[in-house]
Amino acid sequence: QQVDTGRPHSCQQCGGSFASSSDLETHKCLSHEDKKYACDFCEKRFTRLSAKRKHERLHTGERPYRCTQCGRTFDRILSLKVHKRSHTGEKPYRCDRCESCFKFPSQYRQHQRVHTGEKPYTCDQCGKSFSHSGHYRQHQRIHTGEKPYTCDQCGKSFTQSSNFRQHQQTHTGEKPYTCQLCGKNFTNSSNHREHQRIHTGVKPYRCDDCGKSFSNSSHYKEHQHIHTGEKPYICEQCGKSFSNSSNYRQHKRIHTGERPYRCDQCGKSFSKLSHYKDHQRIHTGEKPYRCDQCGKSFSKPNRHREHQRIHTGEKPYACTLCGKSFTQQGALRLHKRTHTGERPYWCDFCGKSFKHPSTYQQHQRIHTGEKPYWCDLCKRNFARSFQLKTHRCVRTEQSSSTVSSQPDPSEEAKVEDEL
Repeated sequence: QQVDTGRPHSCQQCGGSFASSSDLETHKCLSHEDKKYACDFCEKRFTRLSAKRKHERLHTGERPYRCTQCGRTFDRILSLKVHKRSHTGEKPYRCDRCESCFKFPSQYRQHQRVHTGEKPYTCDQCGKSFSHSGHYRQHQRIHTGEKPYTCDQCGKSFTQSSNFRQHQQTHTGEKPYTCQLCGKNFTNSSNHREHQRIHTGVKPYRCDDCGKSFSNSSHYKEHQHIHTGEKPYICEQCGKSFSNSSNYRQHKRIHTGERPYRCDQCGKSFSKLSHYKDHQRIHTGEKPYRCDQCGKSFSKPNRHREHQRIHTGEKPYACTLCGKSFTQQGALRLHKRTHTGERPYWCDFCGKSFKHPSTYQQHQRIHTGEKPYWCDLCKRNFARSFQLKTHRCVRTEQSSSTVSSQPDPSEEAKVEDEL
């Protein structure tokens, strides 16, 4: 029989293999020895007296092992040893591939599946597979609807204990995890670890298909959907599907009308955080995106990218009907209407339709009488921006002619001296 190099210790009775001799001995006791020690509280039996005593602490609540640093107690000495690592920071289990370190051997084994892609836990109902048994159990609650963790303060229920604990901190305000480099505080250790990678630049999750690396596993997993084509996030209202959860959440706001990002200066609200940040620059005047070739600056990254195409000549958006290319996707959409004849913007007052939203908005002012463009000098208002520009040019020419027709006082003084 070929021996597994990762599990060199074999059981002579059943042929099972194990990574260490202690695991082998435990297996022998549990599987092949008589269970002569019975629990005094239930019908469970054990091969070892020590195992019986450990088990009985579940009934008695006895926790004889106490941490001298924080006072926390445990029912097993091994649990105390592992707990002490939270004070010392010790992480003895190190990954050879990405150098991530772990406190527990179970965490190390689960992490290895990130690199190997192994997903041994499969859902019987939908066929979805998982690398962690805990994630598998949590997933099962989607089908059963079970939410076993309930908040005593607000009654909100959760399917995951980690989400429940994080929620508890919204009531207490507790943020126990502090970054030693910048002082930022976090409610959970995973967010703290991910934040640390901003300072270290570590990106341990690498895509085998394209080589792109990520600092956190959730971004890596969602990136994988680009290659697989999987879109697991489905809108219940319209059926549209998405490859990542953030786009799915943003889409849902179309149906709910939710705009959670509100500008403190003007009160305008936004459904997307990126749109809110872009809007803030209207008030601050910030233009962080600068063209290296001509020095022009922009407040939005997409405007900067579009501007770059003026220099490169790139026109990535091509019409499939006539072959004409454009620098902007929006320009291609408008162009396609010349082929389809589509006029999606309808006037509610007169029924006239338009291809372009700007033309539609200008037409609306005929009915509403709105004149949003006004002259700083004479306070006259105009319905269109080009009318204001024309007006300013006329005023500039009139001012120039008026100035040139007036006599120069210095010239008159010279004439008077000559006389």
